[in-house]
Amino acid sequence: MTNNDILRRVRYTFDLSDDKMIQLFALADLNVTRAQVSDWLKKDDNPEFVELRDQYLAVFLNGFITDKRGKKEGVAPPPERVLTNNMILRKLKIALNLRDEDIINMLDMGGMRISKHELSALFRKPTQRQYAECKDQFLRKFLYGMQRSYNSSNR
Repeated sequence: MTNNDILRRVRYTFDLSDDKMIQLFALADLNVTRAQVSDWLKKDDNPEFVELRDQYLAVFLNGFITDKRGKKEGVAPPPERVLTNNMILRKLKIALNLRDEDIINMLDMGGMRISKHELSALFRKPTQRQYAECKDQFLRKFLYGMQRSYNSSNR
């Protein structure tokens, strides 16, 4: 999955306007223009399409967390320069205040069954033996289940 796909799916799921998207970036201390957001949301075959770098998606997701959960005390951590699917999944889990059961249910709605044990491996540190890499297909199924859970037109 590309960062642009993830941005488009989050936008669609939560019906985020361009102004709201700009606000979410600003919540994580990055000012973006409507033109930048528009270019990131374009389909890959559009000549005006611009690839969304990991750092910008990290900023957006950090702003999404702040919007949903409120600003944390102290200095905000810098956005990650490199994002993995595991990090994206973790950021969405934090933003939406999801429990393991919620994620398992969303995956089920997306057409994937997973145990609590398998899920916990995705949230471990990469240095741990039980760590499991979150593959694109897994993230895609989660995002589809999230869309079905949160977007009222898909219920």
